Amino acid sequence: MLRALLLSSLVFLAACSPSEDPPSVVPETEFSEAAVFPEGHKSDQWRTITIAADPWCPHNCEAGSEREGYMVEIAREAFAPARLKVRYVNMSWARALAQAKEGYVDAVVGAFVSDAPSFVFPDEAIGHARTVLFAHADSDWSYQNIDSLKQLKLIAINGYSYSPELDGYIETNKGNPERVWIISGPSPLDRAIELLGQERTDVLPEDLQVMQWTLAHMENPPALRQVVQLQEMRAYIAFSPANPESPDLAALLSEGVRNLRQSGRLQEILARYGLSWSD
Repeated sequence: MLRALLLSSLVFLAACSPSEDPPSVVPETEFSEAAVFPEGHKSDQWRTITIAADPWCPHNCEAGSEREGYMVEIAREAFAPARLKVRYVNMSWARALAQAKEGYVDAVVGAFVSDAPSFVFPDEAIGHARTVLFAHADSDWSYQNIDSLKQLKLIAINGYSYSPELDGYIETNKGNPERVWIISGPSPLDRAIELLGQERTDVLPEDLQVMQWTLAHMENPPALRQVVQLQEMRAYIAFSPANPESPDLAALLSEGVRNLRQSGRLQEILARYGLSWSD
């Protein structure tokens, strides 16, 4: 039985690591039991899985905030019937992928299959993303094909996957700072938007919902223009290839997501972020 197996055999790795490995995970905010545990349950009856990502709101937002992102909220409620609590932490996306690959965290949230092809993916995607190219509002550049980017400086976030063709372009040109500028950090999108607004770079790829959300919550957002939508992709919580329990966790998540969808609760969570499943 899947649930019995999980409850009897989940083993989580210790936080210590050799010096050459990524440092142990440290959450940016204090964990709140009241936000996770249903009334009447004690935390020592539950097991914990840790999921990580950089803030990518509304899919996954700032850890410990009032709204941590619809994907995080869905995961919490999907796992709750099996008495699994979700510990969500923020770090750079590249570091989150490295931590999960080695088993220091159990999963990453907001992943495309192309982000982490060796990871264990559930059957159920719980997010949808549309990769759009953005330019400064004063730019008259139009996208013709991938080669039309060669005349511009594209800014990208370290470790992100955007679309197969654009990923290939970034990989080919990442050594040429006149064509590709890669930035990193725990929350690099605000910096990328700032640089684009200052016209220090020419084009920025990002998910449409994430860009709309970020600009709406910036104090003085720059004027940007949507140039073209490149790709629509499903977003997942992807589990560590180093954890032998990952296939069971992925199956349990899918089961929980299906139950939330059937009950209507999934749509209620999406509505908190102004979204619907068809979005």
